[in-house]
Amino acid sequence: MRGHIGKQEFAERMLENRKRLYCIAYSYVKNEQDALDIISEAACKGLLHLKDLDRAEYFMTWMTRIVINTAIDFVRKNSRFVALPEESGGCALRLYQDSNQPMETDRESLMDLYNALDNLEPEERTYIVLRYFEAYNFREIAQMLKIPESTVKSRSYRALDKMKRHMTGG
Repeated sequence: MRGHIGKQEFAERMLENRKRLYCIAYSYVKNEQDALDIISEAACKGLLHLKDLDRAEYFMTWMTRIVINTAIDFVRKNSRFVALPEESGGCALRLYQDSNQPMETDRESLMDLYNALDNLEPEERTYIVLRYFEAYNFREIAQMLKIPESTVKSRSYRALDKMKRHMTGG
């Protein structure tokens, strides 16, 4: 599908992808209301800049970038750390390995993982969330963030190493 999308199609696509976008926002703030606020703000931004979406097939990539940037701005403005809640706000965490098959994880491992994610800067978290939570490949992430693929790879691996050091206490 080529060309621009209208307001009605924008609303339909937002509804179709609301859970996925919510999960991305939630991974930054770990609070249901804050994640919903981020999604609302991102939807407003998307609607205001709908004319900037050159190709309709890039809607999800474009909206994901808006959600990530809105979440990063939110975290910076509020600059607070939040603990892992008992419930994930209805967001089922799906971790993906390179095979794009979801991994099985236990509650304790998830807590360790969230703690390690909290240790990352918001920009570092973006690479991990997109690659391992949302199963985008490096090329797609590079296109989404408008940076070279090699930069995405090196920053992703650096963030993974930082998480590993945090989780192993090293």
